[in-house]
Amino acid sequence: MTAKLLSFISRSEPAGMSTTSQKHRDFVAEPMGDKHVTALSGIGGVLGKKLEEQGFDKAYVVLGQFLVLRKDDELFIEWLKDTCGANSKQAFSCYTCLKEWCDSFL
Repeated sequence: MTAKLLSFISRSEPAGMSTTSQKHRDFVAEPMGDKHVTALSGIGGVLGKKLEEQGFDKAYVVLGQFLVLRKDDELFIEWLKDTCGANSKQAFSCYTCLKEWCDSFL
């Protein structure tokens, strides 16, 4: 993980607090199947609609882009920001969700 992301994490999470949401934990707990893009942590209705408009309607399609970008944190986060207007926190949440899912299932 890059120093830039580590710095972001340390600024955004209070000491002793969980770093993942229930949505994140639910997503990484099971196979992806045919889940909608909004099942990804960090992706709500607004970002989901923007991603759908770009052809990324399912979580596995976003996973494909994540893999094409070689699971690189900076590349994926910048891609997500550029593609749907995600902010840094949303993009990092989605990156972390996909990385942990890959660590468990690939």
